[in-house]
Amino acid sequence: MSEEQPPQSGGEHGEAAKHVSVLLQGAVDALNVRPDGIYVDATFGRGGHSREILARLGPTGRLIALDRDPQAVAAAAEMKDGRLKVVHAAFSALAEVLRDLQVDSVDGVLFDLGVSSPQLDEAERGFSFRFDAPLDMRMDTSSGLTAADWLNQAEEKEIAQVVWNYGEERFARQVARALVAARALTPITTTRQLASIVATAVRTRERGQDPATRTFQAVRIFINRELEEIEAALPRAVAALKPGGRLVVISFHSLEDRMTKRFMRSEAEGERVPPEIPVTADALRGGRLQLVGRAIKPDYFECSANPRARSATMRVAERTHEAGWEQEKSGKQGKWSS
Repeated sequence: MSEEQPPQSGGEHGEAAKHVSVLLQGAVDALNVRPDGIYVDATFGRGGHSREILARLGPTGRLIALDRDPQAVAAAAEMKDGRLKVVHAAFSALAEVLRDLQVDSVDGVLFDLGVSSPQLDEAERGFSFRFDAPLDMRMDTSSGLTAADWLNQAEEKEIAQVVWNYGEERFARQVARALVAARALTPITTTRQLASIVATAVRTRERGQDPATRTFQAVRIFINRELEEIEAALPRAVAALKPGGRLVVISFHSLEDRMTKRFMRSEAEGERVPPEIPVTADALRGGRLQLVGRAIKPDYFECSANPRARSATMRVAERTHEAGWEQEKSGKQGKWSS
């Protein structure tokens, strides 16, 4: 997955339109794949990470891939591999998906957050201001409001809050005011229309960044409830992990990474009590996670080959054996119909 970046040399089609999984080897290395393990790719995209996981699994290994984008699910259906089960679902539904598949626990979960390269590069999806296209921005095109629907009906105050909270845009109020004034004359229906309106309100331009970048990010995050999805999914992923199982999260902007960092640190701390309460350390329940190394960034060579990797950050944690591993698991591999 990735955030909006300038197109690579060669134009907006061809190589730039291909999906390149960021931190491909590093992320799958971090999962510590066992040949007979069960793993979850919570964000299938176009299957780069899934293919690498499958390459490391043995005949009895299993991979469960989730995506809420119907196009991603259609792409996954072309992968004819009996070890792979693809589910059209948001990753916040992980617990329900595992229950439906009769999978008690897994050996690793990978999240590659944000919008995928195909979503950015396919004009009709409405994620990018590089194309003039209908203003959609939904990851799941089968449900929910489009960005145009929301922008043409939301109050100015709500728009300003969204642009500030999710885009960290310091000109959020000016952007909201400009959008409300513009839609009073004609509905906002295309990506270029939105970008041009925002450009009139953002008075300074960050080096190498289009004035509309932060607003597009904010609207996309809001429309898809991306932060709420992450907040719901991370605890469910930890609950599904076996002791020793790995949680790997790749994020592409500060809001995602901050949420991931705080969650992992909180889960690693375990129970905390006020200092005046006479409880010994060994009586407290330890954390459910142990942090594995520090945050990892793509190296120079990957960023040179794939500029969209520049903003990526990967964090890794491992499930501990502490209480909270609610019950002994039977070791079942789970079932699903092929």
